[in-house]
Amino acid sequence: MSTMVEIEKLALDLSERERAALAANLLNSLPAILSDEDEGIAEALRRDAELDADPAQAIPLSELDSQIQGRRR
Repeated sequence: MSTMVEIEKLALDLSERERAALAANLLNSLPAILSDEDEGIAEALRRDAELDADPAQAIPLSELDSQIQGRRR
């Protein structure tokens, strides 16, 4: 495990740009492991398609913010 600690120390000594590139490369090296047990992704895609088909369904961000604030009260 000391190798892992050494690698982490070396990585943290890199510049911000180098750490970002390293992180991106490491993440890209991992297999995709999306899990959609609650079908949330499917629902998001369905809603996105609905908005593409009828953009008039969309509401302005200010209205969304108002609705969210109203729920918090």
